[in-house]
Amino acid sequence: MNSATSSAVSAPLAAPDHLLNISKLAAAPLQRDPYDHLLVEGFLDPEVVDAINHDYPQIPSAGNKDYESYAHGPVFDAFIEQLTSPAMCKALGEKFGVDLTDCTTTVTVRTFSELSDGNIHTDHWSKLVTVLVYFNEGWEGDGGQLRILRSKDDIEDYARQIPPLAGSLTAFRRCDHSYHGYVRYAGPRRMVQMSWNRSTKMAGLSQNLSRFATRVMKLVTRGSGRQM
Repeated sequence: MNSATSSAVSAPLAAPDHLLNISKLAAAPLQRDPYDHLLVEGFLDPEVVDAINHDYPQIPSAGNKDYESYAHGPVFDAFIEQLTSPAMCKALGEKFGVDLTDCTTTVTVRTFSELSDGNIHTDHWSKLVTVLVYFNEGWEGDGGQLRILRSKDDIEDYARQIPPLAGSLTAFRRCDHSYHGYVRYAGPRRMVQMSWNRSTKMAGLSQNLSRFATRVMKLVTRGSGRQM
């Protein structure tokens, strides 16, 4: 059985000044097959994971959400502040060889996955680098595990499969063939997603239109009883 949090979650850290192991990110090997990506296990220490899970937004439904719209605690705020910090921007920019200093950032939070999630895609063209940080204490089975794909239409044609285990970070540089997705899974799947985006009006408008189209397609899919 997959589990989002342990049965006994510890209290928030007293002074959450340094939650991220950015040095581990800097030391992580960059994989180039089939596109630039990396995995950092232990990006968050276990006690940090417990504290963030304690303060995690109370989101009752599936999908990526704006965390500010839901009740959450101060350690989660500190985590987001550090995730969007200049230090993270510098570390990722150096790792992927791209200047992120003038980019805008987008942060969304997920608590649950539904069967319409996990579709193969490349992310919107306005995104330069995407980061995923996971908060699930354990994971069993292929469903819900991120796959770094070589194909736009075959979920089984993957170079790497990444379980969404607590404290791990995965990041990739968006390109025309940065296909990824996961086998259908319905249930708890805690994840924070952050992206560095091109800071142009056209990029922002296009991304908003894309999000609206995705929401409409999911509503149509639910109504018809089909999987996307």
